[in-house]
Amino acid sequence: MKRVSVDIGGTFTDCFVVWGQQYIETKALTTHHNLAMGFNEALGKACSVLGLELEQILQSVDSVRYATTLGTNALIEHKGPKIGMLVTAGYEATVPLSRARGYGEGLDNLGQQDMPNAQRPDPLVEPHMIRGIRERLDFQGELVMPLDEEDVRRQLRELVDRGAQIIVVALVNAVVNPEHEQRIEEIVLEEYPSHLLGAIPVILSHQVAGRKGEYVRATSAIVDGYLHSTMYHALSALEQNLRTHKYDKPMLVIHNSGGMAQLNSTDALQTIHSGPVSGIGASEHLAMQASLGNVVATDMGGTSYDIGIVVEGGVKHYDFNPVIDRWLVSVPMVHLVTLGAGGGSIASYDRMYKTVKCGPESAGSDPGPACYDRGGLRPTVTDADLLLGYLDAANYAGGSIPLNPRRAKAAIEDALCDELDCSVVEAAKLIREKVDDNMANGLFTELRARGYDPKDFTMLAYGGNGPLHCCGIAQNLNIDRILAPPLSSVFSAVGAGNMHQLHIHEQSLYMVLYDSNTRHIFDDYDRFNTIVAELKEKGRQDLLRQGVPLEDIHHDLELDMRYGNQLVQTTAVIPKHEVFGPGDVLSIISQFSADYGKRFGEGSQAPEAGIRINTIRVASYARHETVQFEDIKPVPKPERTAPPAPSSHRTCHFVGHDGPFETPVWARKDLEPGIEIAGPAIVASEVTTFLVNPGWTYVTAKQGASWFLRNESAVTRH
Repeated sequence: MKRVSVDIGGTFTDCFVVWGQQYIETKALTTHHNLAMGFNEALGKACSVLGLELEQILQSVDSVRYATTLGTNALIEHKGPKIGMLVTAGYEATVPLSRARGYGEGLDNLGQQDMPNAQRPDPLVEPHMIRGIRERLDFQGELVMPLDEEDVRRQLRELVDRGAQIIVVALVNAVVNPEHEQRIEEIVLEEYPSHLLGAIPVILSHQVAGRKGEYVRATSAIVDGYLHSTMYHALSALEQNLRTHKYDKPMLVIHNSGGMAQLNSTDALQTIHSGPVSGIGASEHLAMQASLGNVVATDMGGTSYDIGIVVEGGVKHYDFNPVIDRWLVSVPMVHLVTLGAGGGSIASYDRMYKTVKCGPESAGSDPGPACYDRGGLRPTVTDADLLLGYLDAANYAGGSIPLNPRRAKAAIEDALCDELDCSVVEAAKLIREKVDDNMANGLFTELRARGYDPKDFTMLAYGGNGPLHCCGIAQNLNIDRILAPPLSSVFSAVGAGNMHQLHIHEQSLYMVLYDSNTRHIFDDYDRFNTIVAELKEKGRQDLLRQGVPLEDIHHDLELDMRYGNQLVQTTAVIPKHEVFGPGDVLSIISQFSADYGKRFGEGSQAPEAGIRINTIRVASYARHETVQFEDIKPVPKPERTAPPAPSSHRTCHFVGHDGPFETPVWARKDLEPGIEIAGPAIVASEVTTFLVNPGWTYVTAKQGASWFLRNESAVTRH
């Protein structure tokens, strides 16, 4: 297998190259003005390891895969085109009203409860750019009022005259019958042909989201349209860069659904959070192969801290109505929680609580932390880590980014020391303590909200800063097992390399499996089978268009079901994809009942209220060869060996301890599997630093994996 996988983050571009049996991990600073430059630099480092030219690698690999947070950043920074929107007449206020919940979506619980200070997000489409057109279809897709094409042309021209750069179309009941949306697209192309300079992209809501719910479908289309140009130009530039260097295969883009597709089969909305989702995919893969049980995946990079849960060796959690930034959308997305906590998180003085505040604002890669010596003046977590002795100023990022301790010291002194009346080291420890507490609180809330006890989980710590902060985070949660997985600093890029091609298609409907009033069991088998067959065909055509052989295409069927008019839906995975009689229908009901009981408690089922299907969803996929992880469980204690002599010592300061520690330092490449090191200690590699806090033990495993095990005598801080 020969493959290149890239995760473009807010601070670093991570590159993972598989070259036969050789795995190479490299990093470069993200070049936001031209992503190809950061990619070329990261891949160039892998070329140096292999002794090959960039063109030689790109001509030989089977695929190049990209995961990126570019769309996330563009949405947060509010950098997008002016949108014009066409809706069914009478529904012009649907998006501005935002179900009267727009002020709170995307905020934490405290922000949602603070109604006097509630503020809606700045709209992505201005109210005066939303126009109603005369048409109407009923809930079954039957024609009520035909489309007034002259009205469409008139409203379209007015939107263009007002500066619309992209047109979003979201008509009532379009997911049931898309005929009017499709005709509007034809009219736009007639008025502004694609070969003309004034051509305008058109986003149809039924193509972005296949479920009912006019508001969330409209916001999904708006977010997709808002990011369309940014993602199109950035990813096209990356693809053109590959063509320049003789790569002639389609570029693959990671989706937040947990799969990937070619660029021409990717919506901008599907790329949101694709980098962190790749890390969760890698965590699932690792947990299944290594039989780790419950794991919580934590990815600490330069900008953010991402949390995902994988239960029982491979069960992922999905959000079917996730909130992206401040917008509720209707696309299936692997569930994750993102906190504004990373190595670049800026520390400041909190005047209300008279202490340190960390994040969510980040210094990013340009100018970066003050110690990068690139013009940054504000203190960050990385500056604190450097002054506490954890980082080697001369060999940070393999020596490619020399660090300047004087800059870090000056930044912390200017921002915090006078306000806190403390030394630089004490201020740095406060920064460290605060950011670790923030991440621990976020992790605890996520696990507890889903009914899990943190003690029952193994914590996966990856990303450039994950192994550097994991002990402090886990200690606050009473987690006593941490695994820094193989290739931990580029683990999300590893996940991108393990992704399968996947497309999800779904359809909203009203299908009653059991009517409690008439005691009638569903018998319209042809309707069910036809819908499933049509969704399968859509997925099949998506994959065939991308060159996947027909025999390699597989399908999974999921049904969103509920009892009666309950608001809560439960997703049931159905092994049999066709129904031919009452026995098949009862089998679906039985599966739903079992899943409902697992989620809400056995005995909570309510078939007397009736049972219905709200959404039919088909995931179509093709499997690819993946990176294999060997047995990476910690070596039993009797079989562990002592480490070689450390390469050096460094004076380090730890939270909860008054004096400094003379801390031994080892190079990760010098440690064989089975070596045990008692903390405090530092194990350094070219791409990350493993910090072993006092009270913890570090154990090396196979394939470059590392375990942090808490000593029984360690005292837990609360």
